[in-house]
Amino acid sequence: MINMNVQKLLDERNRTRYWLVKQMQTTYKTVNKICDNTLTGLQLETIEKLCQILECTPNDLFTIENP
Repeated sequence: MINMNVQKLLDERNRTRYWLVKQMQTTYKTVNKICDNTLTGLQLETIEKLCQILECTPNDLFTIENP
């Protein structure tokens, strides 16, 4: 299973979901889905935008759990 580390990255940078909403110019509902790992699909543009905003790489955004 692939998990997103966006909430962890926000916590490390002392940033809030609200801050991320404003930076991404998206809805709070979308950011909640990203942070809570309930998103069912993700576009490459969104990954790129998250990396730019959080100053990280795609490797930082994701972790893979073995069942």
